[in-house]
Amino acid sequence: MQSIREQIIQTVVARLTLVASAQGATIRRQPTVPTDRAQLPTLLVFPDSEAVRRVNDRTERELVIRIVALAVGTATEIPEPMADRLMTAAHAALLADVTLGGLALGMEETDTDWQQDDARSEEHTSELQSPIVIS
Repeated sequence: MQSIREQIIQTVVARLTLVASAQGATIRRQPTVPTDRAQLPTLLVFPDSEAVRRVNDRTERELVIRIVALAVGTATEIPEPMADRLMTAAHAALLADVTLGGLALGMEETDTDWQQDDARSEEHTSELQSPIVIS
């Protein structure tokens, strides 16, 4: 049997797979090698951390999953709007059910960090960290 943590991660990846497919993008979970430009746009999913806290007689866990949208510019469009559309669709898919089908107590969106690779100015990275509180 899989842990609730793994079930949550798999549920997030499944929801984002639908988003990526609809946006003409790919999705990768915890890639260990750099993403090739031919695979862009793409969504990357990284389980970042898990904090454990005791509340009275209960144990609560906060799982942080980082979602990264990568896009590369084309002759007709710069990468920023492409990455933004992908990340906006990812947010909408995840926040439509913040309990992820009852696996989590809730979900909270945190900061979005925009980065652009100076060496390849036509590429753009959007990063969002979404803590998911589970018990």
